[in-house]
Order: sequence, then C-alpha cells, then structure tokens
Amino acid sequence: MKTSHLIVAVTTLLVGTAAIAGPTCTDAAETSWMPQATMLRKLVDAGYTLEKFKVTKGNCYELYGTDKDGNKVEIYHNPVDGSVVESKVKAKRV
Repeated sequence: MKTSHLIVAVTTLLVGTAAIAGPTCTDAAETSWMPQATMLRKLVDAGYTLEKFKVTKGNCYELYGTDKDGNKVEIYHNPVDGSVVESKVKAKRV
C-alpha cells in the first residue's frame, strides 16, 4: 500500500472517530460539576422522559430520551451549569 493511501485511511478513521465521540463540554474539575441527581431532576421537571443518561468522554452529561412533546432527543449538557451544548431532535411520527 502506498504511503499516501495509508495517510488518507488513517485521517478518515480519525475524523470519523471524532464525529462519533460528541462534543467537549468542560475542562472543569468534576468537583465543580452539578450533581447528577440534580441534573436528572431538572430534566424530569422540564418534561423529559429519560431512557439513558451518562457522562461522555468529552465531559458532558448526555441524555437520550423524549421531550414533553414525545420527540426523540439526544442532548449534551455542560455538567457545571446544565446548559445545552448540542442537541439532536427526531420528531415523532404521526
């Protein structure tokens, strides 16, 4: 395999991996983060139904579930202040 083909293959793999990884939300120490229980309560109070909630490699609180209108959502929150960093909404089918 030529070196140029190898470089293209590795670059493609790295770019694809970065896209899958999600955003980076904070570099702040975990001790300054909002407790997960507090974040979960805020989400439930806002009308979200949670299917999955986790901490990502990019130091985000990531939510998978539905919003109050029944749309599927994937939302990345800054764990320090709870602000939305990135969100994806898939409208429910009628």
